[in-house]
Amino acid sequence: MDHVLARVRASAPLWAGGVLSVLLFLFGVRLLGTATEAAVVPLRRLFRGYVTGDAQALGVSWLATYAIANGSIVAALSVSLFDSGVVTATQLFLMVAGSRLGAAAIVVLLGALDHLQTRRSSLGEATSLGLLTFLLTHSVYLPATLVGYLLLPWLQGPLAALGARIESPRQLSSFDSATTGIVDALGVPLGFGAAVVALFVSLHLFDRVLKRIDTTWLRERLFARFHRVWVALGLGVVLTGLTTSVAFSLGVIVPLYNRGYLKRREVVPYVLGANLGTLFDTVLVAVVLASPEGVALVVVLLLAGALVTVGAVLRFEVYLRAVEALHTRLVEERRYFVGFLALLTVVPLVLAVISVGL
Repeated sequence: MDHVLARVRASAPLWAGGVLSVLLFLFGVRLLGTATEAAVVPLRRLFRGYVTGDAQALGVSWLATYAIANGSIVAALSVSLFDSGVVTATQLFLMVAGSRLGAAAIVVLLGALDHLQTRRSSLGEATSLGLLTFLLTHSVYLPATLVGYLLLPWLQGPLAALGARIESPRQLSSFDSATTGIVDALGVPLGFGAAVVALFVSLHLFDRVLKRIDTTWLRERLFARFHRVWVALGLGVVLTGLTTSVAFSLGVIVPLYNRGYLKRREVVPYVLGANLGTLFDTVLVAVVLASPEGVALVVVLLLAGALVTVGAVLRFEVYLRAVEALHTRLVEERRYFVGFLALLTVVPLVLAVISVGL
């Protein structure tokens, strides 16, 4: 009995931190929605002046994800802007897609930090998982984005019907009086900034809580099953979806991968699953903001990504050989490494300015 009580007392701060981070995240989302609604006129003018096309929306969100190293924040902001009528349905779809295309930057950063701490490998080898994540993410979300974007005109009716069936939890409306009071007291700019800070703090707090969890059992009981492709894929979806933190689900395997405990063959399906699970928090944001069409649009991207992912797993050996060939070049040859990073910078920059003056 004493042992059980000791474990409960030891885990109490983790549970308290987890609950607090979730509540702060929900509050931050509602505050973001309130601030966006209050600033809808200047925001609409700003976006119509600078984000004049769909390609630009994709490029801006992609670059924004690089800048803050957090695709969830960019996706949440995109849904909030859509819910307030600032961006169109197609722009929302592409902005969420852009948040996925740039999200692997955090894994590259984790690998670089691990390199600085251990110095056991080259920078290319230390960032190997980040580069692999970029390859896998783009191999899924580039075709998924293209297919979804082309199908959106034919999906407007079904999306509207689906959206009409989705309701935001009524309990969340209790935040509205507080968020309105904060925006009225601070003003729109500071209220908007407070919302973004609240989201950052909530996600950071949740990551801190997750880091205190003993992941030994994950490595011993779950990661040992990585040799089964469909199991690894499912683990990636579930672990990322439940934690809403791709930084955690991929971060826990960075040291294992860098030190050779996990091979590319084992990691690839897991990362593919994590790339799907990471959209769950964006669906949650749309639900919290009571944006039924926003939920439906994110689900379209999720389903398109799932379709491409299943196709890749069904032809896993062919897919894996193609990924391994390119990944080996990136890790072992500096010119390919530099060229790839340059491409990841130039493409979103070109997209971000492609509509200027048109």
